Amino acid sequence: MVCIGTGRLRSVVMALLVARVVSPASKFATHRMLRDETAPHSLSRLLKLGDVELEQVYAALDWLGEAKEGIEKRLARQHLSGSTLVLYDLTSTWVTGRCCELAAHGYSRDGKRDDPQIVFGLVCTPEGCPVAVEVLAGNTADPATVASQVDKFKNRYGIEKLAWVGDRGMLTQAHIDTVLRPTGLDWVSSLRAPQMAALAQEKGPFQPSLFDERNLLEVASEAFPGERLIVCRNPLLAEERSRKREALLQATEAELMKITDATTRARNRLKGTEEIALRVGRVIDHFRMGKHFELNITDSSFTWGRKAEQIQQEAALEGLYVVRTSLPATDSPAEAAVTAYKGLAVVERAFRSLKTVDLQVRPVFYWNAARVRAHVFLCMLAYYVEWHMREKLKPMLFAMNTSSSRVRPGPRHWPRHDARTRQKPRTPPGLARMACRCTASARCSMIWLRSRTTSVTHPSTRKKRSS
Repeated sequence: MVCIGTGRLRSVVMALLVARVVSPASKFATHRMLRDETAPHSLSRLLKLGDVELEQVYAALDWLGEAKEGIEKRLARQHLSGSTLVLYDLTSTWVTGRCCELAAHGYSRDGKRDDPQIVFGLVCTPEGCPVAVEVLAGNTADPATVASQVDKFKNRYGIEKLAWVGDRGMLTQAHIDTVLRPTGLDWVSSLRAPQMAALAQEKGPFQPSLFDERNLLEVASEAFPGERLIVCRNPLLAEERSRKREALLQATEAELMKITDATTRARNRLKGTEEIALRVGRVIDHFRMGKHFELNITDSSFTWGRKAEQIQQEAALEGLYVVRTSLPATDSPAEAAVTAYKGLAVVERAFRSLKTVDLQVRPVFYWNAARVRAHVFLCMLAYYVEWHMREKLKPMLFAMNTSSSRVRPGPRHWPRHDARTRQKPRTPPGLARMACRCTASARCSMIWLRSRTTSVTHPSTRKKRSS
């Protein structure tokens, strides 16, 4: 763990951090938890805080915001010194109120397009340990954040050798050419669909027919000098996408047929180019299959048909994705590069913990930009503590012991349990199981239910009731 200072404000910050893990709430509600008159637990007494005023809570948050850069610098040097891979991704969260300096309308990952939001990017180790977070205005595009993060780690934190792992929306070709390549940093990302289709053209670097017998292939292309391209195929994903596309095509055809029938019926015929186009547009916008249909609209008729050749070309690329990296094969073999790219899933799990089930970074009530950044940073530190707790508790829980011990038949497969994990106790036959929280919002272990109809009792009360 990293020490974040000494003194009264440091103790209050520690209380805010623990309270965020145990019972996430607003700073005002947390302040009430720390007062003797309204405390639901003994956190304030354990930390010997005495009487905590609300002004001290906000002063401690401001102090944490000022110490953010120094703390992140120590975290980066502690956790990234022996690793060359850095996972980076971006998310957004809505903001309460209209006065926040960073609040703006932008692309919402939460589906709340009408609400202002903020954007924050999280930097993690390959194992998922968070080391830094950056809060930006809500209308900031994903690629625009890469340059500031590279400058932070390379120039301010003094970490020279790093390989950035980001999705294709984050590490675009423009930012690779203008930010990463000039600074001598490596990267692991993936190609967009048009770039992959260009590689698969006739006489291209690879043909889809090559994957009839194999599911991983490394190729090179003049369009990507100095990079290795690892083409992967996931048969299960290909099957699912084929099924979904065919279902959407059939649903679109059923609705288009209704419009065709409406233009040929004897009474109340649908006519007029604009009227027909409006009906067709609603169908196309709903199913988003317009690229696969040839549409012919006149003043009195409507005909359509599938673009069979285009559908066939898309089907040939289903289940394929291309990982691009500048790392040499000696440092990162093909399977290791694919595994590194798939490691972005741990950042997504961190976002889920931060935003919803555990730490609840939202709602964000602050209007001052510095306090918004300090609040998100406090939540990141809480996730840092939670991540270490999970790692320490893995030997006792139904989880894989370490990320490195996961067994994969191949980089495209789900990891399997290792030998040590398989030796852990399992659910007794005939008993259901469920995860729950106790009344103090602490994480509970698994509770065994004798049947789905019996009542559930907390493990800590069973001995008392039996006695």
